[in-house]
Amino acid sequence: MRRRLLAAVLGGVLLPAGLTGCGIPDSSGVQMDGQGPAVESGPYAGAAAQPPTRTASDDPKQFVLNYLAAAAGERDGAYERVKQFIAPEARSRVREKQGSEVTLHVVRLRENPEDTANSDGTSDVRVKVQQVGVLRADGTLAPPVLTETQYLFKLRPADTGDPGLLLTTPQNVLLLSEDALQYYYGTHTIYFWNSDQTRLVPDQRYLPVVVPAERRVTEIVRWLAGGPPDWLAPGVTRLPDSTSLINNATGSDDGRWEINLNMPGANDKRLTRLATQLAWSLPEFAKQLDLKIGNQSRRTVDLEQERLTNPAYPTSGSPQRFCVYDGAIHALSFAGEPRGSVPLAAAANKAVVSAALSRAGDGILAALVVTRADRKQRLVVGHGPQPVSKPKGEGWYGSIGRPTWLRSTDPRQPYGLVVADGRLYRFDGDGGMSQVSLAVSGTVSAVAASLDGHRIALIVDGALYVAAVSLDGGVVAVGQPRRLVTKLADLSAVDWSGENKLIIAGYEGRPAIYETGVDGAEESPRKQDIGARVTHLSAYAADSVGPLPTGAYMYEANKVAYQSNPFDTIKRDQVLNVTAPAAGVRASNPTAPFFLY
Repeated sequence: MRRRLLAAVLGGVLLPAGLTGCGIPDSSGVQMDGQGPAVESGPYAGAAAQPPTRTASDDPKQFVLNYLAAAAGERDGAYERVKQFIAPEARSRVREKQGSEVTLHVVRLRENPEDTANSDGTSDVRVKVQQVGVLRADGTLAPPVLTETQYLFKLRPADTGDPGLLLTTPQNVLLLSEDALQYYYGTHTIYFWNSDQTRLVPDQRYLPVVVPAERRVTEIVRWLAGGPPDWLAPGVTRLPDSTSLINNATGSDDGRWEINLNMPGANDKRLTRLATQLAWSLPEFAKQLDLKIGNQSRRTVDLEQERLTNPAYPTSGSPQRFCVYDGAIHALSFAGEPRGSVPLAAAANKAVVSAALSRAGDGILAALVVTRADRKQRLVVGHGPQPVSKPKGEGWYGSIGRPTWLRSTDPRQPYGLVVADGRLYRFDGDGGMSQVSLAVSGTVSAVAASLDGHRIALIVDGALYVAAVSLDGGVVAVGQPRRLVTKLADLSAVDWSGENKLIIAGYEGRPAIYETGVDGAEESPRKQDIGARVTHLSAYAADSVGPLPTGAYMYEANKVAYQSNPFDTIKRDQVLNVTAPAAGVRASNPTAPFFLY
């Protein structure tokens, strides 16, 4: 579980604030050369975080914020905690549910609550919100189903002799603020195998920080048995039907756990894959796992060794920065970072507008958008040992976006995605392009692929979507895209900034860059004072142990390239192997910056 805990103190009350892996079994024949997500150590929650009680504050605005956190934690007590905030005469308006039917509707506050004091001693608190999603019992954050954009909460003083306030206008559903989600829950990543079972695909879930240690492993194994969320299902493989826990997982203080499953068809091959899947899904909770099937001991797994033996993603070598300068790709020189050399033959490195380079074993995958005199654009693609020469392409388009490689495919038969003239296309290692069908209408303006190669982010008609990707016989199929709710409107660029993180550019009154989760939660600003629309955005998404941090990004706005950490323009003297302009001639700007890893 990863958890970021920041708190602000208001009136003596702890207030939730806007808080700012996988592997391949030997039997698969696929070799991986990258590291996985960083495995955190230490206790999951530290001090247990319980939501505030009704009497924690008598300030009307803080009272409402506390009400929007009351449902957090164990679901069995969610309604009881919320009802304490509600006046007795209004409690019947809340339709109480039990067990797996308990769902929390996560809302994002668009601005601070507005408080109006009435002459009769009551208060009205108005809260403007975005509906982020529905937190289900299986830890998934599903798409929102409510449409309200604001709530009006009416408060009255508690009865004589009872301190604090009471809410007289409750909602008939359980609301949870995004801040409370970040404060009282930990995010956890579980992993499902892709369709051909050569790569694990991440899935982000939430678990209350108050859940005791003896139940965490049980919950995570149940999530795996329950299968992926709807949007991810087309790109992954479920455990065999009827897989279930026979009893709760049991463990000891030394990190040794036992799991007993019903699992049809549990042969050695399936158990090998299950062991890797569990090793990456349980990185912080167990050191050794005794796996039983039908009460029979079948395998003992050293989870750390399993992760070392079967690393997660196909990244190798040090990440390097590049850009386009005067129509050619050039390496960038950043202090403290390794310098790369352009892995293209000089004859192929001409008239370039943007590019995507990716390592594939000992070779390079290169996808270049090139232009001609009439400004038409073509995608040319090459792959093989460095330097890549004679990239191939077909067809000219009015506009082509930045391409992205699907890292999960066989490096001998690579595939990628690109947007051309508002439509999504698949391309192969020889530059052949074919349109990809999408189950959502509109103009596509950007696409980016995750490290695992089976999830993509899309911008369609200025809105953000994620979707699962499967590849069968060279046919790239995209599942039903899921729309994510963001503070930004009219999005122009997107990339993956982490295993379950996206970085996006759009408008919040003016151009801005934000980071958000793969489910649309935990959104936070990264750059809000950009002077022009962002036309190009590239991030480093791998969990690095080197000088380049995960989440580092570069972007272009108004034909000027910028870097993060620290924010600054990328200057011509940072571009390697370029000739200084003649006297009196203005130097070109670096454009379309990107990472190679």
